[in-house]
Amino acid sequence: MNGAQSLVAAALREGIEVCFANPGTTELPLVLALDEVPGIRSILCLHENVATGAADGYGRMLAKPAMCLLHLGPGLANGLTNLHNARRAGTPLLNVIGEHATWHVEADPLLASNIEALAHTFSAFTKRSTDAQSMAVNLADAVHATGTGGGGIATLIVPHDCQMAEAGDVLPARRQVPKGGYSPANVSVSAKALQRGKSAILLGGKGLSEAGLRLAGRIAAATGADLLCDTFFARMERGGDLPTATRLPYFPDQALALTRRYESIVLAGTRRPVAFFGYPGLPSYLTSEEQTVTLATGAEDVLGALEALAAELSAPNDMPRQSRAPLPAMPKGGLNAQSVAAVISRLQPENGIVMDEALTVGMAYFDSSQGASRFSHLMLTGGAIGQGPGAATGAAIACPGRKVINFESDGCGAYSVQAFWTQARENLDVVTIIGSNRSYNILNVEFERAGVKAVGPIARSMTGLDHPYLDWVRIGEGFGVPSVAVSSAEDFARELENALAQKGPRLIEAIMS
Repeated sequence: MNGAQSLVAAALREGIEVCFANPGTTELPLVLALDEVPGIRSILCLHENVATGAADGYGRMLAKPAMCLLHLGPGLANGLTNLHNARRAGTPLLNVIGEHATWHVEADPLLASNIEALAHTFSAFTKRSTDAQSMAVNLADAVHATGTGGGGIATLIVPHDCQMAEAGDVLPARRQVPKGGYSPANVSVSAKALQRGKSAILLGGKGLSEAGLRLAGRIAAATGADLLCDTFFARMERGGDLPTATRLPYFPDQALALTRRYESIVLAGTRRPVAFFGYPGLPSYLTSEEQTVTLATGAEDVLGALEALAAELSAPNDMPRQSRAPLPAMPKGGLNAQSVAAVISRLQPENGIVMDEALTVGMAYFDSSQGASRFSHLMLTGGAIGQGPGAATGAAIACPGRKVINFESDGCGAYSVQAFWTQARENLDVVTIIGSNRSYNILNVEFERAGVKAVGPIARSMTGLDHPYLDWVRIGEGFGVPSVAVSSAEDFARELENALAQKGPRLIEAIMS
C-alpha cells in the first residue's frame, strides 16, 4: 500500500465510517485511496466550514469521530469556526490535512502556511507525518486522542509525497481508550454541599444524557436540589418523562439573579459558568468560588460520579414521576419568537433531533419545548455563528432514521448556506427553519441593554439584513432544496407539518412580523 491507502485502511480499522471532505490537489492520493480501500462513506461539502460543522454534529450524536479531509492551511482556516465550536462541545473529531510535498515546502509556494499554528488553537493532538511508513501509526494515535479527556479534536498533517510513497502492509493494532475516573473526595464534598441550604446541580456534557439526567433527578429527589443546565450545551436529551432543568440565562445579570438563590451549586460535566461577554460592573464568573463545588469535569467519568453521589445520598432508585409541562397553544396571526417556538414545539416529531442556532428568534424555544415528546437538543456551543446547517447535516448522516430540524436565524444561517447542497445531494432528512427578522437582532438587543436610545445610519446598517433582503426561497432552491416562505402562524404550521411528513431536505423561511 502507499501512504494514502495505509491511512485509509488504518482509519477503517479504528472505526472511522464517514469522511466529510473538501479536498484539493494535495489530497488527491487520499481521494483515490477512498476508492481503492473501500468502506468509508465520503461526503463532499462545498465549504470547509460545512465539513467541520458536519463532523461536529456527527460526533455529538454518535460519540465517535468522523474524518474531515481538508486542503492545506487555507482549507483548515476556512473550517476553523466550527472546529472552535466543536472544541467547546467536546466533540471527538479527526482532521486530515493535506500538505505540500516535503521537498516543495522550502520553496514557499503560494498556498504554504503554518498549519501547526492554526491546528494548535483547537486541537488536543497535532502530528505531521514525515514519511509514508508513519502515516498509519499517526492516524491510529490521532483517533485514540479524540477519545481521551472526554473527547477532543486531533489533526494529522500528511504531505503529498508521503501519501504516494510505499508504506508497506502492516497496520497498527487498535487500542481501547481508557475510561476516565472521578474523585471520591469530590463526591463526598458534593453530598455535603447538597445537604446544607438551598442547592442546585449545574449539568453539562454527559450529565445531560438520558442516564445523567435520570441520575440527577434521583439526587434532586433525595436533596431537594434544583437542576440547572448550561446556557449553550452540546447535546441534551429532553422531553417525555425525563427530568427538566432550568437553562442558565444568557445575559449575566439574569444568570446571577438565578445563581445567587443558592448556597451551593454542584458542577456535573461542566465548568464554573462564565459570562459570554464582559460587561462593566458585572463579574466574569456567574457563581462565586464559595458556592461552587465540582463533582466531575467534562473530562472525567461524569456518570460514574453521579452514580456514586446518588449512592452516598441514598437517593431513591426510581425518580418520582414528573407531570409534563403543557405545550403552548397553537398560535394564530403574525410570526414572532413565541409563535414560531410554539409551532415547532407542538409539531416536532418524537425522537427527533433539533439543532438550535436561532439566537434571539429562538429565545422562547427552550421553555416552549419543555412538554414535548422525547428528542435530542443540540445548540451553538462556541458562539461562532454558522454552526447549525453543517451540524444538522452531520446529525442526519449519523442518525438516518431520525428527523432533524435545524432552527436557524437568518444571520447565522447565511454563514453556511453551502450545507443545503450536501443535504440535497445526500437526500438528508433535514427541515431547516429560518427565523427571518432580517437583522443581526442580538446586536440591537445589546444596544438597548447598553442604554443606546438611537443609533446612527452606519450603526443601523451594520445590524440590518435588508437592502436587499435575503431571499431564502431562492437560496434554498438554488442549492436543490424545496423551499417556501411564510408570514403567519397558520401557514407556518401547515408548511412545517407538510415538510415533516416527507423525506429529504426542506427549507421554510418564517418571516417575523
